[in-house]
Amino acid sequence: MNQTDDRILELLEESDLILSPAVIAVNLDYTRNWVSRRISKLVEAGLIEQTNGAYYAISEKGRSYLSGEIDEEEIPPPS
Repeated sequence: MNQTDDRILELLEESDLILSPAVIAVNLDYTRNWVSRRISKLVEAGLIEQTNGAYYAISEKGRSYLSGEIDEEEIPPPS
């Protein structure tokens, strides 16, 4: 987990929208490639879910992580 991961999760939670990597990148001022790489890790960890093809939403596990109900140590490292 890194600062980008937290910012992606926060954007998805605050907006409560299903967003594409390109829209996330524009809103967070990161490149689309970087956001796509981080999204892959977040999906693998179960913190966000892929919906409608190339769109993503925060999962319940992601909400629990942001609220402090689960610690970063409880999230499996990406393979």
